[in-house]
Amino acid sequence: FTQYLGYILGPGVAAVMAENWVIATASALVILALVWITIVGLQVGKWVHMVGGILMLTIFAMIIALPWLHVANGLLAEFQPLSTTAPVATLLSLNLLGKMGFGAFGGFEYVAIHAGECRDPVKSVTRATAIAAPIIVLMFILGTASVLAIVPNDQIDLIAPIPQLLAIGFGPLGAVAAIVPFTLGSMLAIRFAQASVNFAGSTRLPMVAGWDSLLPAWFTRLSEQHKTPVNSIFFVGAATLLLSTLGLIGVGKQEAFQLLWNSAGIFYALTYLAMFAVPLFGLKRANVRPPWWVKLCAVSGLLMTVLYVSLSVLPIIPVGSRTAFAMKITGLIVLTNLIGVALYASRQHRVPRG
Repeated sequence: FTQYLGYILGPGVAAVMAENWVIATASALVILALVWITIVGLQVGKWVHMVGGILMLTIFAMIIALPWLHVANGLLAEFQPLSTTAPVATLLSLNLLGKMGFGAFGGFEYVAIHAGECRDPVKSVTRATAIAAPIIVLMFILGTASVLAIVPNDQIDLIAPIPQLLAIGFGPLGAVAAIVPFTLGSMLAIRFAQASVNFAGSTRLPMVAGWDSLLPAWFTRLSEQHKTPVNSIFFVGAATLLLSTLGLIGVGKQEAFQLLWNSAGIFYALTYLAMFAVPLFGLKRANVRPPWWVKLCAVSGLLMTVLYVSLSVLPIIPVGSRTAFAMKITGLIVLTNLIGVALYASRQHRVPRG
């Protein structure tokens, strides 16, 4: 969020926004806001998500139009949005492929997490997914084309590429540039809405683990007024604040972002590996036989997710030590999963067989 504020407030403030204490303070304020919205529930959260979605579609329409405005004003000789080039086969390109193939198109299950708070969830979630999927693909392809057309490859801001594109792209367009602060402010609102969706979904997971006796029943307590898992929300909020603060120790903002982003992505991807494995290996004793096309999709998803997990321990930006970067992520993932295994094993001992 501080990176976005740096683009909004200008170069004079950008250096201050990069200070670790500013980032930590902003993170704390954002997390407190997310905790409150999540406790109140979808009666407020749905409006945050809806406004964020509308703003995102609006901003992406502007992003897609931006190169054409540059061509019309003689700032860009030509623009070929769908031109293709064979990528160089390197660890970096494979790393980016994994991030695009998995990271860009994952997340539809977050809608299902809130199914209990929706009207007619089967119909609504199915329809929303069918409509959203092709739109998301177009947004990513055309949006990436716009970034590559206007921002030099070696100068792309991996934390906030869209605000960077808007600031650089609209700057030379005269009167049109006046909308830059509005668009950057909208991007900040979009990021908050996205964080709200992710945070709200994550807070339901400890509650479910509590239902299954993997965690204490304390995590399952609901707010008497809002019927949301208040203790689980507080726990996830505290854990998020702790990890975001620890990630700033001894590193720059870009590296801190990569550490948190990659670690969270790997945690997320491991659940996808289990999901893709179900139709391939997990139904042998069941009467259900998934059709061939489901298995084909599962194989594709499994391979792409394995690529993402295996290469996300490596940074895509210059860092102080690639080895230290990989060890931090690997250590966190291994330690956390060992804790999970221990919790599961303890439940197996507590629950009587038969």
